[in-house]
Amino acid sequence: MPSFDVVSDIDAHELTNAVDQANRELQQRFDFKDTGATFELKAKEFTIVVKAEVEFQLKQMLEILKIRLAKRGIDVACLEIKEANTNLAEAKQDVVLRHGIDADCGRKIIKLIKESKLKVQAGIHGDKVRITGKQRDDLQSAIALLRKETFDRSLQFENFRD
Repeated sequence: MPSFDVVSDIDAHELTNAVDQANRELQQRFDFKDTGATFELKAKEFTIVVKAEVEFQLKQMLEILKIRLAKRGIDVACLEIKEANTNLAEAKQDVVLRHGIDADCGRKIIKLIKESKLKVQAGIHGDKVRITGKQRDDLQSAIALLRKETFDRSLQFENFRD
């Protein structure tokens, strides 16, 4: 029976490259010279810590980060921007990259598939959703349906088997 998996993964190598490019751009820009503004990547947690002198610079840095992530193929919809912490010395802000399909997102995908009346079945298997059907065309229409819908994280379709 044909099937495929719906997953939400972030390429850690591309994420590292995007953060490095953003740091290089900060070093090149005149308005950030000698300010100590940096992006720090916590790879295991998929968190980026944005540090600057003032909160205004954080907003500019977030735009730089979004551009660099988008150019590296990482969907900016998966960014969860936390509240900025400021004191007299510096301002910090955490940016969490949502990855993996949690229970809420999985239920939303399954509900969408069932409401579409397609002849496919969907089930949650760990951090992915497996969709099975009798015909390849039904699975391709399920992929098209999921691509049209907006989610709080990017979705990839893999392990397509006939």
